[in-house]
Amino acid sequence: MTTLDTMTHTSGEAVLQAIRDRRSIGKVTTDEPSREQIEQILEAGTWAPNHHLTQPWRFFVLTGDARNRLGAAMADAATEGQEDSEAKDRAWKSQASKPLRAPVLIAIGVEPAEGDHVVEVEEIAAAAAAGQNMLLAAQALGLGAMWRSGHLAYSRQVHEFFGLSERGKLLGFIYLGFPAMDKPVRERLPVESVTTWLS
Repeated sequence: MTTLDTMTHTSGEAVLQAIRDRRSIGKVTTDEPSREQIEQILEAGTWAPNHHLTQPWRFFVLTGDARNRLGAAMADAATEGQEDSEAKDRAWKSQASKPLRAPVLIAIGVEPAEGDHVVEVEEIAAAAAAGQNMLLAAQALGLGAMWRSGHLAYSRQVHEFFGLSERGKLLGFIYLGFPAMDKPVRERLPVESVTTWLS
């Protein structure tokens, strides 16, 4: 095996191992990753596969008080229509604090391209692939990351907060920081149980 073959084999194994080792890290410290680290993660997202090179992903980096403003939008969505003032106040405060669980949030949006050749689900899939790239990049940089979404991420208030177009969608948030917990142990179904070979 040549030196180049050895290097290719080694780097290939490293990628496969990174995929197997990646875990969602829900507890991080209050220390903020550097701008350089965040930009490396964002760039990794832009190398995701996408049909026709539409590059439909849109990234929003939230730090500091921007997390409070997002929390207010989420809390407004969660309590819309509630009449019990005490219960509404408790729910509002609970929801408003959620974006503060990490020092950095990266919101992943999709702005589908125009054209008869564009299939919307493919645009969404491309942005989801970008999110996976970013999660792997965060791990490679020694950071803790977790993808969070839920119904509030798809609410009108949050949609308007990010200024997405009428066709645009928000897929969720990557919560980012330095790990404050051990990697959880996880299992996956055997690949044989979810695979059908056709020939």
